[in-house]
Amino acid sequence: MKKVILLFLMFLSFHSFAQSGEEKIKEKKGFKKERLFTGGSLTAGFSNYATILGITPQFGYSLTNWADAGITFNLNYTSQRDYQNYGDKLRQTVYGPGAFVRLFPVRFLFASAQYEYNRIHLKYIPADNGFPVPDYNINASSLLLGGGYAGGREGGDNTYYYFSISWDVLGDKNSPYVDGLGRSNPIIRVGYNIGLFQGRR
Repeated sequence: MKKVILLFLMFLSFHSFAQSGEEKIKEKKGFKKERLFTGGSLTAGFSNYATILGITPQFGYSLTNWADAGITFNLNYTSQRDYQNYGDKLRQTVYGPGAFVRLFPVRFLFASAQYEYNRIHLKYIPADNGFPVPDYNINASSLLLGGGYAGGREGGDNTYYYFSISWDVLGDKNSPYVDGLGRSNPIIRVGYNIGLFQGRR
């Protein structure tokens, strides 16, 4: 009889544990507003021939504790010298939408990918003996791959600051991140993620 009671209690305990596990699984599924975040980053890129400065606001969602994704808008200014000939300059105002993914193999390090489709207004300044060229507009796609460090990021909390470095791997000659010789400039970004509805779980 004691064995039967013991088996019965074990069954109840197991059944309760299983239900609890199912409830936890159910709780994790579906959209959760506290996983939303906003924020953005400042962009800077420097080389011997080019300078990139910009701001990138963003809005996203933490898919899991190790993956963030979202949309972004880019606004950058770039200046290049010796673009086609020695002494000439190219100045660009860049703006356009994008989308990004960040993966965190550990809490404070991440790999990132960001696709951008930018509209670019160009002003070409020829060298002293060159002919003036009218301003014009072009479009360019970029895929920025890189990684970075995230500080203050705790499990379940998507408010943190970050530092990242990336390169444009598509190599589009019109990309604002590629110089006149087709070399991708390193893109350095410092930003802040602000978790929304963090206190309303």
